Amino acid sequence: MFVLGIETSCDETAAAIVKDGREVLSNIVYSQVEIHTSFGGVVPEIASRKHVEKISYAVEAALNQANMEIDKIDAIAATYGPGLVGSLLVGLSFAKALSYAKKIPFVAVNHIEGHIYANFITYPELKPPLVVLVVSGGHTNLIVLEDFDKYEVVGKTRDDAAGEAFDKIARYLGLGYPGGPAIDRVSKFGDEEKYKYPVAAVEGYNFSFSGLKSAVINHVHTLKQKKENFKVEDIAASFQKAVVDTLVEKTVKLSLETNIKRVAIAGGVAANSKLREKLVERCTQHQIELYVPDFKYCTDNAAMVASAGYFRLVKGQTSSYSINAIPYIGLVSKKE
Repeated sequence: MFVLGIETSCDETAAAIVKDGREVLSNIVYSQVEIHTSFGGVVPEIASRKHVEKISYAVEAALNQANMEIDKIDAIAATYGPGLVGSLLVGLSFAKALSYAKKIPFVAVNHIEGHIYANFITYPELKPPLVVLVVSGGHTNLIVLEDFDKYEVVGKTRDDAAGEAFDKIARYLGLGYPGGPAIDRVSKFGDEEKYKYPVAAVEGYNFSFSGLKSAVINHVHTLKQKKENFKVEDIAASFQKAVVDTLVEKTVKLSLETNIKRVAIAGGVAANSKLREKLVERCTQHQIELYVPDFKYCTDNAAMVASAGYFRLVKGQTSSYSINAIPYIGLVSKKE
């Protein structure tokens, strides 16, 4: 089954064609990072306008790269949320119109769920059950994936997502946008033990990063007021350590308590080198198998959307054209 995936939830216009949910035949991404960098973050109106300009080119490029005609496509999958409403509407509307015009089945995909399926692209033989940590700019979730399209959300952030905290601290430190890669880069030259930043103790497997973010900002403000010398690299490294430590500890704990000795990570922050390093260390210590997607499938892309769509389609699930973009939809437990 050949699925055309379309992803426009934020500032990447992406289209991809995936065979049988795991084999990527094409993966096109038009990034807007350079455009939004000067603003210090994504400007929703600009993002949606750029999607309008690029969406047809992205789909055409995906078909050309896969050496396929649209009539050979078995289904079209598109992100319907969460994300920026204007951006979501561009990709979703394009997908529904193409589906209707060509009489091709259509399936709407939750963006967070799509990130999970990036693992099944990188590891074609991988199967559930899995413990999955989804960590991105807008979301931080711990999930027990019992089967394809069947999972339980065990934990989530109570306030800021990890990636959002990275972006805000990077902006405050003058490291630019996007914040995650910037902090990851400069932290390599800092001392992560220099400062001990607190992370809120939240019940169960939930997370909270708002207090950590405020603690770092207040600390830097105090250092500046006292005219004390400090290195941005040390601040960044210490902040990153605090985030990574809590993510890793709760993920490993869930794996051990459920006796699911297979852990996968997903989302933009899954590209963070310190997170990968610490997870390898802790999973090796406890004899847990670790699955990490290729870097190109960690950030927003349409291949993961096509993969998630495929696993819904093989169960006979399609979507109505009446479905609308839902910018604030979360990930809720899905039981068969």
